[in-house]
This record gives sequence, C-alpha cells and structure tokens, in this order.
Amino acid sequence: MNLTRTNLVLGGLLVMTIALTMSMEPDYTILNVEFIPNMRRSPASDAYAANSVLPHARTMQAPVHGTIARGDLPLYFEATKEDAVRAGEELQNPFAFDEPDQPIDSTPEAETDATLSDQKTASIDPQPNIASEQKELTHAQKLDASVQRGAKVYGVFCVSCHGPGGAGDGPVTKRGFPPPPPLPTGKSVQMKDGQLFHILTYGQGSMSSMSAQLNRNRRWDVINYIRSLQAGAAMESQQPATPVTDDSPEAKQETEKPPKAAEDQL
Repeated sequence: MNLTRTNLVLGGLLVMTIALTMSMEPDYTILNVEFIPNMRRSPASDAYAANSVLPHARTMQAPVHGTIARGDLPLYFEATKEDAVRAGEELQNPFAFDEPDQPIDSTPEAETDATLSDQKTASIDPQPNIASEQKELTHAQKLDASVQRGAKVYGVFCVSCHGPGGAGDGPVTKRGFPPPPPLPTGKSVQMKDGQLFHILTYGQGSMSSMSAQLNRNRRWDVINYIRSLQAGAAMESQQPATPVTDDSPEAKQETEKPPKAAEDQL
C-alpha cells in the first residue's frame, strides 16, 4: 500500500516537472546571466582589431626596422646574372664536396653546455659516453644525408622539368616547355654552389624562384644532389672503353656476318 502511494506521488511530480518545462519556453533574444564575463569577452585586443591606444590605431604593429625572423636570414642580392655570379663567390655551401672528411659536431648551439658537461664527466668516469660519440658525425656522413634529402626534394619539385636523371627530359618538356640544359654535363657543372643557390632562390631564365617551396637547407640539399649526379657522370666519362676480344659479343657478331660478294670485295 505504501509502495503504491509512493509511486503515485513520484508520478505526479514527474507530470508537474514535464508541464513546467514545456511551459517555460526560452527567449533567445534575452541574454542569460553571466557569472564570469571575462571568460567570454577577453579584455585583450585582437591582432587585426582597431586600437585607439597604439600608433596608427592598429593593434598589430609593424616589426622594428631591421628585425630578422628566426630561420629567415636575408640575402643581399638582386635577381640578376651579375649578382648570381657574386653569390657564387660569397655564399658557401655548408656541406661542400671539396671539404675534408673531419669529424663535425652535429649538436645545436643550445646543447653546447650539455656537451661540455659530458666531456667533464667522461674525464672523471673511465666509461665512454656513448651518447656524445653518436652526436659527432663525419663530413662525409652529413654530406651523404644531405644528398639523400636532396634526392627526395628533387623528385618532388625538380623532376617535372629536369627529368629523373637531370638530363632535361622531364614530362613538361614533351608538351612544349623549353627543355633545360642537362645538369650532369651542362653549364651548371662550371657554376659554383652559391650561384646555383642564387638561381634556386631568385630564378633565372625560364626557371622560376623556388624560395617559397624550399627553405635554405633544402636548397643546399638539392645542390648537393646535383653535385652527386655530376660526380657520377664524370666518373662514367673517365672509365676506359672495354676492348673487343674474341669472346666478346661484338666479335661474335662480326664472325657471324655472311661473307661479302665478289663485286663488293673488288
């Protein structure tokens, strides 16, 4: 009996709750009470909003004159052939092919203090520091890594014009685009790395600038890959010709030819 009465009371409360909920329709034109208004309305000004306090009534101000963005050092060259030659004299490839094979510390400047502390610890502790040994790479190893990165970048941005082997036979050249000179044996062999870097940065002739697609390090990687193609072509040109012996296929073809007629021999 008590259970039935309890169910009736709970049922009545449920009906009353539903009725009150349906009767109180929200008015979306009236704002609700804001307990923490700063969470919804920030006192800070937006970057592109007007500002009556700062100069020119703008929130985002122009950078100070001479400011250099991190990782974007300026190049004081013009997009001319004269400056391209000057860039070849002034710019140095960080992984040039003609540098000696010496150990180079690949750690950034921020890890200099940590490296010094490791060296002090190694002088006290007779056990070698394996982590510090792995941080040092030879110039050949760093150059090889740069060439591998350059090959990937070349396959994405350069192969369409220069072709997979750099011969200037890319797919766009078969559809009316003027073919570029071959990279392994063309005039780029005589150019210095800085001049190639200038061409990649500013463009030259029918080649457009690649500075928007490739940062500085990737441009040097592409140059190192081109130098590897040129080194391979130079090695192939220096190989002596294979002499024709009696057992070679060329000699067999000569012996298998039918004898000429008497008129031809005369």
